[in-house]
Amino acid sequence: MSQVDLHLHTTASDGKYSPAELVRLASSAGLRYIAITDHDSLDGIREAQEEAQKLPGMLVIGGVEINTDTPGGEIHVLGYRIKSENGELKATLERLRRSRIERAEKMVARLKEMGIDIDYGRVRQLAGEGAVGRPHIAEAMLEKGYISNIKEAFLKYIGRDGPAYVERDKITPADAVRLITRAHGIAVLAHPFTSNDFQQLTDELVQAGLKGIEAYYAGYTPEQIGELLALAEKYHLIVTGGSDFHGLDPAAEPPLGSVEVPLICVEKLMALKTD
Repeated sequence: MSQVDLHLHTTASDGKYSPAELVRLASSAGLRYIAITDHDSLDGIREAQEEAQKLPGMLVIGGVEINTDTPGGEIHVLGYRIKSENGELKATLERLRRSRIERAEKMVARLKEMGIDIDYGRVRQLAGEGAVGRPHIAEAMLEKGYISNIKEAFLKYIGRDGPAYVERDKITPADAVRLITRAHGIAVLAHPFTSNDFQQLTDELVQAGLKGIEAYYAGYTPEQIGELLALAEKYHLIVTGGSDFHGLDPAAEPPLGSVEVPLICVEKLMALKTD
């Protein structure tokens, strides 16, 4: 198992575990360096870092994962070493979270029209105080027996091409990179193979201030990792990696710390100047 996992979600967005719980789980799994990267939210960082102070040798890096849109699909941009007091970033993330609420309401209404009757109040309850996400809708569907696992909800109903999918407030990948950079964070392209043309996208984002690329990710083959490492070298980017752990569906998602991420990734991430 790896000692490094730089892509983790908590109840501050669509993860199962609270920030403190996740830190304890990570420690139990043998992880020493982790990053909290909740969707459009910085709210879990402080709690996670405070919990890490109780565990010798544990480092929690504050981060965020911003969901962005391109004509070809959805692209995620990670931001590391984020300073949560940045006003512009906080305001933008708040707007994106409000958009998620409106989107979730519309998705629930569409599902109801299809005969899938879930309660929006339950969706909000599952989200708790975190940002509402499609996984919370999927959880509500699972509870009522409309699907057999979380993945099925996305494949059949609420994925980008699904009949209940609703667009959300849009921000471009380049805008996300610039936003993270202005907040003195380090912008990294998440799981690049979700893009139809990640090489061209990387070229565009480097011009906007991209500093890294997530090369180590669940399911990536050695050949794919090699391709991404070569791309990072071409553009002088740092490399990160992680499991993208949510904890919602153990049968469908990789376990915490299951992606082998070299320690040098953390060293380079922490050494990079952000001002």
